[in-house]
Amino acid sequence: MTLQFLRNADGTVTGRNETNGFTVTHADEEEVKRQLYEDAGWEYTPPPPPLPPGHHRFLLTHEEDGSCGFEDERYAGLRERPPEGCVPAGHGHFALECERPGKTLLDAVAATVAEIRRDHGLVMNGLRVAGRPEEWPDAEVRSGDAAARVAHLVLTAAHRSRRLGYGRKELVRLLDATGIE
Repeated sequence: MTLQFLRNADGTVTGRNETNGFTVTHADEEEVKRQLYEDAGWEYTPPPPPLPPGHHRFLLTHEEDGSCGFEDERYAGLRERPPEGCVPAGHGHFALECERPGKTLLDAVAATVAEIRRDHGLVMNGLRVAGRPEEWPDAEVRSGDAAARVAHLVLTAAHRSRRLGYGRKELVRLLDATGIE
């Protein structure tokens, strides 16, 4: 089953279920999504309410080797005492659903990762995002989907680099070589 969404020039959104031809147009994108899900027989879950300014919502994951599930003993402390604003969750592996403060999403993620490492000795190595990273428009905000993808890529790179024997100096040298300010 394929569901398609199209933003129209007049500000409305059109959704179509390609399987049966059901089409709906509405000014509210979530209403279009709800009706398409209903037509497809899928459960629709509305998005969570917006967070207050300066807070960010993200899903931190720990995917060590594919064999460690939510109940793995190394996560006992995090399940009992997660960072404030985070709730342990099973997503096929250990994860934390977080709503945390920060100037940007990356600041919030970095502070959370550092707190977990300091208090529990565990380095979270992934950040869940939808889809695969693609090119983003220059106008993409620092707290949006693109920021989550960047944080995920950095956490994954740090994890994989450590497993290959690279340290902080090598990663920082590589970042510095790019000229990033």
